[in-house]
Amino acid sequence: MLLEFVLRLVLSGILGALIGLEREKRLKEAGLRTHFLVAVGSAVIMIISKYAFNDVLNDKGMVLDPSRIAAQVVSGIGFLGAGTILVQRQSIRGLTTAAGLWATSGIGLAIGAGLYTVGIVCAILILLGFEVLKLIFKPVLPNKVFHLTVYSNTHDVSNTIVDILIHSSLSVAEYQVNLKKGGKDSSQYTMQFQLKNKKKEINENKLTKDLLEIEGVTGIKFY
Repeated sequence: MLLEFVLRLVLSGILGALIGLEREKRLKEAGLRTHFLVAVGSAVIMIISKYAFNDVLNDKGMVLDPSRIAAQVVSGIGFLGAGTILVQRQSIRGLTTAAGLWATSGIGLAIGAGLYTVGIVCAILILLGFEVLKLIFKPVLPNKVFHLTVYSNTHDVSNTIVDILIHSSLSVAEYQVNLKKGGKDSSQYTMQFQLKNKKKEINENKLTKDLLEIEGVTGIKFY
């Protein structure tokens, strides 16, 4: 039985690492090691929950719930997932990674319980979800979102900037202005735009050239 438990832990670690490798490749908040630990940890908790108290069950009248310890993984993983979610203004990052951690814990529980086929199929479906679904539904997915920062010595250029962005088939999802005061006549405005493109390709060179030609604009940064 000991070798069986070792096999379950190793298989859980491999499946968790595969999912984590995909996340790390995309520079996400939780990567290979985190998913590996979640899968192995979930598997060992399931093994403990299911098998660790067999000796106690030999006592007359003793009844245990083998799912009680394992059930805490489902609720406990929420705290770990919350640490991967970042809220920045109106955008939220990390939800997919958090969901991946939650699903990885499910894989660990399945393998730990001896449900090899369920765990392996679940891992395959998760990897397909990360890699394939985005390609399949790319034509109908929302427009790509990116950010533009414009530096200027005057706020009067904002309307002109927006006109150029709209003319370039870009829609402004969010707009924020920060003022950094210096000495006399040296105030610096930082205008941050969250943009959505209506075209598949944006000519950043032309857009940068058009924006820099606006009187008062001192710098441009895309990211």
